[in-house]
Amino acid sequence: MIIGSRFIFREETGSTNMDAAGLALTENAPEGTIIHAGFQSAGRGQKGNKWESERGKNLLFSIILYPTTVSPAEQFIISMAISLGITDYLRTIINNVKIKWPNDVFAGNDKIAGILIENSIAGDSIVSSVAGIGLNVNQNRFPDFVPKAVSLKMLTGKEFDLTECLTGLSIFLDKRYKQLIAGENMEIKEEYISSLYRLNEQIHFRSAGGEFEGRIISVNQSGCLMVETENGRIRDFAFREIEFIH
Repeated sequence: MIIGSRFIFREETGSTNMDAAGLALTENAPEGTIIHAGFQSAGRGQKGNKWESERGKNLLFSIILYPTTVSPAEQFIISMAISLGITDYLRTIINNVKIKWPNDVFAGNDKIAGILIENSIAGDSIVSSVAGIGLNVNQNRFPDFVPKAVSLKMLTGKEFDLTECLTGLSIFLDKRYKQLIAGENMEIKEEYISSLYRLNEQIHFRSAGGEFEGRIISVNQSGCLMVETENGRIRDFAFREIEFIH
């Protein structure tokens, strides 16, 4: 087992991603080491957003990886594999789990997990990668400023053991990571695309050029979202360049 080869628990920390990056840099921590916390005072999400989580209720952890076979140009494949690992696990518990591009995980129309991948790159290789994951497990209510959030407990009515959840999730993440290092990129990409939230549905988007209608058709090699507009034009959007409206 790679992911989950070592666990480090901290009752409270600023950010598990920052802790993991420090361990990877200074201690060359074993690949697959997981740093998890009961609370993060400075947890981060995509686009610089803060990750909100009630103390002791959810999974907050980061994984140290050394995906040396992945080129910087293809680094989004790491995000794809991690996203799939989470959806694989959640689908054993709940239905209608999808990946909202680039790497939020939705249960129905509500966000249940978020991912922040931070890669350290030197030249033409990835030196290390830190995969930060927040999974809503036992939290019953979320602040009003956190849109469309849901937890496993809210969906099932059951209380979950966080340690058991982390162990189970690690198994599915490990399978996907081994698929990645085996070079099965095409299989990962195809499954990621087929799991996309609102794939091939007509959606109202907003970009720098204004609002428009289109449908998600794929994701390119660099991780850009490919959207077909109403006039049949296919446009590629990088992170922060497009927003779902409804």
